[in-house]
Amino acid sequence: QVQLVESGGGLVQAGGSLRLSCAASGRTFNRYAMGWFRQAPGKEREFVAAITWSGGSTYYADSVKGRFTISRDNAKNTVYLQMSSLKPEDTADYYCAARTPDYTTSPLWEDYSYWGQGTQVTVSS
Repeated sequence: QVQLVESGGGLVQAGGSLRLSCAASGRTFNRYAMGWFRQAPGKEREFVAAITWSGGSTYYADSVKGRFTISRDNAKNTVYLQMSSLKPEDTADYYCAARTPDYTTSPLWEDYSYWGQGTQVTVSS
């Protein structure tokens, strides 16, 4: 089992930036690929970004490409999502998730085994 805790959400104006963090605990000696997803009210869960264990491969949804950056610090068991040029349509609850094998990413939520509780991001216009 691995536990994931997101932080860093909040209220920001359009055009602003936020950095989300996802801290892992538990069986962190196991190696996981990580992903970020989001869900806006009344909408389905949506893939945002993913990264392999090594950090050598990343994958982004078209809607955030060029604006968001996923990264990780394995020594701190933490994954980050740097969000810039935020838009009102980025408003959602953001969730991090972990999957194996560690060397592949996936945009499909069902490919992830562990999930955090989410952190809310609100972008005002």
